[in-house]
Amino acid sequence: MFHLAVRLNQVCSRQQILKDVWQHDYIVDTNVVDVYIRHLRVKVDKGQKFKMIRTVRGIGYSLRTPPPAE
Repeated sequence: MFHLAVRLNQVCSRQQILKDVWQHDYIVDTNVVDVYIRHLRVKVDKGQKFKMIRTVRGIGYSLRTPPPAE
C-alpha cells in the first residue's frame, strides 16, 4: 500500500509495483500483484462507500484521495 500511497492519484503499472515492492523484473505476466491488491481491498475498501483502490484496466492500480467530508 505504501507504494500506491506515495504515488497518490497516479496509476502504477503491475510491472512497476513488482519492481519497486518485490525488487523483481518479471518478463512473464504474473498475478501476484492482483492477489495482494485483493487483500488490500478487503482491509481498506470493504464496507466503504468510496473505494480508494482503483483498477485501471490493462495498466495497473491507483490509490485515490477520498472526497472531502460534507
